[in-house]
Amino acid sequence: MTERRGRFISLEGGEGAGKSTLLAGLRAHIEGRGIDLVQTREPGGTPVGEAVRAIALDPAMRGMAAETELLLMFASRAQLVRQTIAPALAAGRWVLCDRYVDASYAYQGGGRGQPPERIAELERWACDGVSPDLTLLLDLPVATGRARAAGRGGADRIEAEADAFFERVRERYRARAAAEPARFRVIDAGQSPEGVLRAAIAALEPLFAEGAA
Repeated sequence: MTERRGRFISLEGGEGAGKSTLLAGLRAHIEGRGIDLVQTREPGGTPVGEAVRAIALDPAMRGMAAETELLLMFASRAQLVRQTIAPALAAGRWVLCDRYVDASYAYQGGGRGQPPERIAELERWACDGVSPDLTLLLDLPVATGRARAAGRGGADRIEAEADAFFERVRERYRARAAAEPARFRVIDAGQSPEGVLRAAIAALEPLFAEGAA
């Protein structure tokens, strides 16, 4: 009997949206239900990906071309899919990923102005058909998120961009969520961390139900 394919959940959102806090809560909840979970991140998640991340986010690389940034993100993603995500799903494990391909449409597409057709072509090649079953989008006004993120200090190359950049990122995220309502769940990240976690867990219930079927 072939083992049931695992479930792939991606978490998206702008700066200061609270992804790290939600990831910890979701991991505890999912594992508490007896599910074998792999948690990873983008860019990064593998030795190759983490090396790419260090270059892509280095504040010293301020002159990086938008095309270079896009290709670096997909280089990291291609490795993550093949080394971590696809094998985990095939083994029946669940995957919880901090950002995935929607981040490229939002940041490199909306933020940097890279054509969506170019991103889609890279997605077809690099992601090898691996797509999230559910994407949780933490939505928050840019000014609120930036104020939260300011307390963390040490902004990376992308975090150091101007508000206008992040407004474009948010707009693209929201447009993608509107275009794919079956996959996306938009969560108000302005509420308490407990409220955000409750909303996220509620969004996961259909996946839990499928697993129990």
